[in-house]
Amino acid sequence: MPWSKNDYPDSLKNFTAPVREKAVEIANALLEDGYEEGRAISIATAQAKEWAEDRHKQVRKKGH
Repeated sequence: MPWSKNDYPDSLKNFTAPVREKAVEIANALLEDGYEEGRAISIATAQAKEWAEDRHKQVRKKGH
């Protein structure tokens, strides 16, 4: 099931919107490539964090 900006895994709820959207984009691409949902989320989360850190963006919402 592909995710969207408004419908995403609970594990992404504490991330800032840009990081969450990047994770959703990556996870959807992985799903299309045949990855299992849990694995796609895990990989996408790690890659989105790295993407944000490389751009000096805040990863998590304040207070999380």
